Amino acid sequence: MPKAATGKGPVTKHKFIIDYSKPASDGVFDGADFEKFLHDRIKVEGKAGQLGENVKIARDGNIKITVTSNIPFSKRYLKYLTKKFLKKNSLRDWIRVVASSKDIYQLRFYNIAGADEEEEE
Repeated sequence: MPKAATGKGPVTKHKFIIDYSKPASDGVFDGADFEKFLHDRIKVEGKAGQLGENVKIARDGNIKITVTSNIPFSKRYLKYLTKKFLKKNSLRDWIRVVASSKDIYQLRFYNIAGADEEEEE
């Protein structure tokens, strides 16, 4: 008879980075507020604000936030929360959330220089 698995399967570890260096360098984005917002709003097992050991949020200076999770965690959920934070702070009209690689989101300003030239003609 084959032995039954006694332990749990391999732990899935997800690591996502949100790079907000461009808006922060212009002084329109506050990383500490964003970190607190994520900590209060990320839901684990249906409860917001109770991350426990499953989800870790770390802010690296004033350029990026790293979210590390030991449970299944969606990158899309981070984008949703980031857009919600931008809307709450009335920044959604000027800043967008762009996936720059598989596990990194970047906050960038909309390129409005090209739009101004078209309107003048």
